[in-house]
Amino acid sequence: MSGHILRNVDFPFPDARFPDLLGAVVQRTVLTREQPARVVIHDEHNDWLVGDGVSDPNLPDATVLALITHLAEDDPAVADLATLPIGHAAYRDSPDKPWTVIPHEWPADDDHH
Repeated sequence: MSGHILRNVDFPFPDARFPDLLGAVVQRTVLTREQPARVVIHDEHNDWLVGDGVSDPNLPDATVLALITHLAEDDPAVADLATLPIGHAAYRDSPDKPWTVIPHEWPADDDHH
């Protein structure tokens, strides 16, 4: 596959669909289908992040840059999030549950649970 992965694509997207070459930081467990997408973040920098909501995305090699359209093709509920506003996150407990959308905030560095 050739071509470029794009970031910071103008939002909102035409037709409320993810652009074909839009990149997202995706946990490998979601990309390999070991886990479903349970967290989708459209951060304040207009970047997209997709996680499994159960494993640590900060571990070495836990995430990779991938086309979000690949995830949206596998999971129509992810495709529905193409209208997720900048600075918001969507969460769900499992693929058969609806998304809950809330304003996104990164945890504070001193936030130890």
